[in-house]
Amino acid sequence: MIICGALGFLLAIALAATWDDILRTGLDPQTPFQTYRPPAAPEYSQAAAWALNPVTDGRRLTTGPVDVFFVHPTTFAGGRNWNGPLDDRESNRRLEQTMLPNYAGPFARVGRVFAPRYRQASLYAYQLTLREDARDARRFAYGDVRNAFRVYLARYNFGRPFILVGVEQGASIADRLLREEIAPNPNLVSKLAAAYLTGAAIPAAPYSLDKLLPACTRRAEAHCMVGWVSSDEADPNGARRLLSRALVWTPDGQLDNLKNAPVLCVNPLAGLATNTAVSAKFNIGAANASELEWGARAAFLPRQVAAQCVDGVLRVSLPRSASLRPATGFPEKYMAAPYNPFFADIEADAMKRVATFYGRSDMPPGAPPIELSAPVEAAPIHRID
Repeated sequence: MIICGALGFLLAIALAATWDDILRTGLDPQTPFQTYRPPAAPEYSQAAAWALNPVTDGRRLTTGPVDVFFVHPTTFAGGRNWNGPLDDRESNRRLEQTMLPNYAGPFARVGRVFAPRYRQASLYAYQLTLREDARDARRFAYGDVRNAFRVYLARYNFGRPFILVGVEQGASIADRLLREEIAPNPNLVSKLAAAYLTGAAIPAAPYSLDKLLPACTRRAEAHCMVGWVSSDEADPNGARRLLSRALVWTPDGQLDNLKNAPVLCVNPLAGLATNTAVSAKFNIGAANASELEWGARAAFLPRQVAAQCVDGVLRVSLPRSASLRPATGFPEKYMAAPYNPFFADIEADAMKRVATFYGRSDMPPGAPPIELSAPVEAAPIHRID
């Protein structure tokens, strides 16, 4: 009996050690991308192709003087598809109940938020393998977001200033959007108030884009980039593992290893690129906004985390509140956390940068919906100190 119990215990340990590998194998499409038939394409002229669209979903009043183009993080785990179908129920549940409230939520009071659905690379393709098929899946996902951005500009923007936001897989896609769609267009560059690229390793000097959109060096600064990829400060090897697997875009639209390129790291507690440790007392408010309706105000928990940029990676302390704990189940533990440790910090940061963009010390009031606006003559903007 004792021997049987010991064997059972050892078997349980062995199974637990390999369980992630078993589940990971189940997410492998087992089909070369070249012969893979992707899901139906989104039609961005239709409301169903947008997770958030204040023009088509009836929520037309703006909450700020700019637009926010938001590229969401991974929500599709994988299986027989390299790229997620737009109608996948579990993927959409994660998007609407977790990712949008926690990561698009900080911008709800900054401007009109436009968030396209797209055939995202699966969790398996984005996080769990470096195979060429997975890189093809990520390039394919970029094509959808590029098309959505073009439709947004043509149908909804009407020359308004905007903020570009991407989280995790979305940050990588937004990085390429910056270089290929925005940087070559001086008019778009002039209207880009700021970019927030978080959760992915973004080169600090991405092929001369830094000359057009540098890393932010102070809070009261517009036309700059805020971004970081983070690891748990309690895991000293986590940052090294993260960077060793990071893939970044090359000038010809391919994905290559980061190698020794410097990584963008703007500490959200300081609002600037610095290697100085910032204590939790400067953390305005973390939030677990999961399952809140869009626009509902999350409860802020101040002084939850400290953060420091070390070798290009933002090392973040464990949040103090039990409501701010990462997911432990597979596959959620490989996705963006179901809370935002910098929710209020990002909101305040974006508001300050928009105010600076307009030459003000505070956020200017929002404009009425564009279709209800009367034509006005251009007028100079006077700085208010």
